[in-house]
Formats: sequence, C-alpha cells, structure tokens
Amino acid sequence: MTKFKEKYIQISLVIITLVMTILRFLLNEKGRTNPDSIRYMRFAHNLPEIDNTTTPLGYPAAIKLFTFFGFDEFWSSKIIGIAAFLFIIFFTWKKKFFFKESIIVCALFSFLSIFSYTMSEALILPFVILFLYVSSLIITGKLEKEKAVFYLSLSLIAIYNIRYSSLFIIGGTGLYGLVFWKRKYAKIFTISGTIGLVFVILYKFLFIDYFNENYIKDALITGLHPTSQLLKELFQGLCTTFNPFIHIANPGGGMINYAIYGIGFLNIILIIYLFIKYKLSDSEFFFVFVSVSGIICSYFVQYFYPVNAIDYRLMAPFSFPIWLIYFKKLFQIFHVKTYAIGILSILSGIVFTWLSKGNYLENRKEMTEFLQSENLDKVPLKFYLETTEDLDKIQVAELISTINPNINLTFKPKDTLQKATLTRYKVLQKIKIDKNKYQ
Repeated sequence: MTKFKEKYIQISLVIITLVMTILRFLLNEKGRTNPDSIRYMRFAHNLPEIDNTTTPLGYPAAIKLFTFFGFDEFWSSKIIGIAAFLFIIFFTWKKKFFFKESIIVCALFSFLSIFSYTMSEALILPFVILFLYVSSLIITGKLEKEKAVFYLSLSLIAIYNIRYSSLFIIGGTGLYGLVFWKRKYAKIFTISGTIGLVFVILYKFLFIDYFNENYIKDALITGLHPTSQLLKELFQGLCTTFNPFIHIANPGGGMINYAIYGIGFLNIILIIYLFIKYKLSDSEFFFVFVSVSGIICSYFVQYFYPVNAIDYRLMAPFSFPIWLIYFKKLFQIFHVKTYAIGILSILSGIVFTWLSKGNYLENRKEMTEFLQSENLDKVPLKFYLETTEDLDKIQVAELISTINPNINLTFKPKDTLQKATLTRYKVLQKIKIDKNKYQ
C-alpha cells in the first residue's frame, strides 16, 4: 500500500513539475530570458557561423538542432529545458540511480526555474547526472580499465562543451584521483581529469583563439571585487542556492531577506550535520568532493574573471549532487514524508509565479506585430543601451530576441539614427508590454 502511495506521489510530482515549468516561462513577461539568453539565441541563429566564443558550442548547437524541426530559437530553448528534466527522471528511474531524490530536486522551485530558463544550466544537468552515474560505476567496480577512462573522459568533455565552469568539475575529478591515489580506481580519475584538461587546452587554442585570439587576455582582470564584497555574495548566494523554497532574495533588501537567507543557512547546517552523522559512501563522498571544489573555484575565479555573483543558477551543476545525497539521507530518516519538501517548494513557486506573473504570449504577439510592421522581424537588429546596468531597458531587448534572435546590444548613441537600431523609447511608443510588478 505504501509503495502504491509513493508511486502516486512520484507521478503527481513529475506532472506538476512539468506543468509548472511551462507556466514559469509563459507567466513571465519576457519568457524567462536574460541578457545572456540574447547571446545564446543569436549564436544558435547564426550557426554554422561562429558568433562569439564567450560560451561553448554545446547549448547554441542544441538550440540550432531543434530549429530544424520547425521551432524558432526561443521555443527550441524551452524544449531543451523540458527534455532535460524528463531525461533526468527517465534515466534515474531506468538505472535506479537516485530516482526518488531526482524527483524532489527537480521539483524544487530553483531547479524548476532553471529548466524554464533560456540558459545553458538546463542542458548541463542531464550531463551532470551521466557524469555522476559513470563515476559511481567506477567507484563500485562495475566499470573498469580503458572503458572506465573512456566514459568518464567523455562525460567530462561533454559538460565542458556546455559550460566553461565545468573546468572546475574536471579539475575536481583529477584532484580526487591524486588525493586518494592509493584507492584502486584513483588512476582512472587522474587520467580522465588529465584528458579533460588536455581537451580544455586544445579547445582554447583551436577554437577560442582561432575566432578571438584576445578573448582570454581581455577577460582576465585582477582586483575586480574586494574580498568583503565577495564573501558577502558567497554567503548570500549559498543561502539562496540551498534554500529549498525561495531561491531569489529581494534586491531592495528588507526583513524578508533575513528569512530567505536564514532558511538557507539553517539548511546548510542540516546538510553538514546529516553528512557527518550518516556516513557517506565512497561514491557520495566523491560527489560532495567535486561539488565543494566547484563552489570553492567559483568563488576564487571572481578575483580575476568577470562573472555574475554566485547564485542558485551558477551553482546548479555543483549543488545538484549535494541535493541528491541530502534527500537520500532524509529518505533514510523520514521515508515518504520527504516528498513534502518538494510539494512545499512547488507551492511556494506557484505563489511566487502568480504574484509576479506577466503574459509572455500577449507580449510576444504585440512585439511580433510591431517588428513585422517595421519590417524588422527578419533582419539583423541593434538595441541601444547607455550602460549594461540598464536592466529595465534591456528587458525590451530580451523580449525582441525571443522573436528575432539576430540582435546585438550597442552602446553607441550614433547607432540610434539607423532604422534597424531600436531603443526602449522607440518600442514602447508604439506598443504596451504587460509587465511583472515585482522586478
């Protein structure tokens, strides 16, 4: 009876998560996109021409693939997010590998938000699962020798082709092999980590340097942020990353942020306690080792490489394994009751989505009619901004990119004289956009 009840809960959670993922971007005024989404969709649109080297080829190529089935770049990105979620559920069920835990993790509002986003984190998560699965087979002795090196190296190369930050997973894998050299499988992790690093070096010289030889030199800037700011952002970022209910703090501050950070901090303490009290298996320890090394590297890279402040999205590939093990420990203690966390997280997501709702389909219709009337729906566009911090203005560009992804941002005032250069004022003079009240 209990198994039947649990199966019913699992099926319900998967269906509700799927529906909520779709509603999450439909009830957003710009379809869950951000400035990086503009670059991804433009990159995909221009393939096989290489648009930039700021991002690896994996995610734009995946978007491009789905456009061959008749979808535009925006809808292709959403199909990727939904397919990524469904793959994780199907794979973990088929392989009996953290299946129950995966259902709850994917139901967490933060991960649900990732699957609905036009961002590469949605695509990397299924490959993280494959990496974890291959690693566990190696540690338990079910995958050995050359075959083990091949599959582990392949999984590391695959995730790097989606996000550059996967370099930290490659490094963590190699470091694990060196630190625990006496273990019989250590050599496999060291060799695979080395192969992954060799691929990264070749990728740098054969791809990045070929199309933009100054990219690395221009990107590396020391002294970007003071330690006091980075430590504060690390604390806030980890507290929202590991808050199972609310993953976004109020940018304006206020008492509610104390509750958001407080819940996340207490949950981190609970995670540490459970990992100490209930001994981790060798596989679980490896997952935590790679995750923690990824988080540490993500912090230190901010000293010389311009990236967004640490948050739930950037931490997703590193927090995902920790969440899986955390829920496994909770299942050992609370059994079926553990699903309540997933249910409560979805409920908080429903409230947040409803309060902050916008109408993407209506906005898309308005913007499409505007672009068609101006004959700008199929030509290269520019969107003028005074500074990159013009977040309110850039939302208009994000919406435009979901219809015509061939759009570049410009900061040159003289470009506004061109017909194919749009500004927020030009657009909102002629159409009205349904806007989210909670920015």
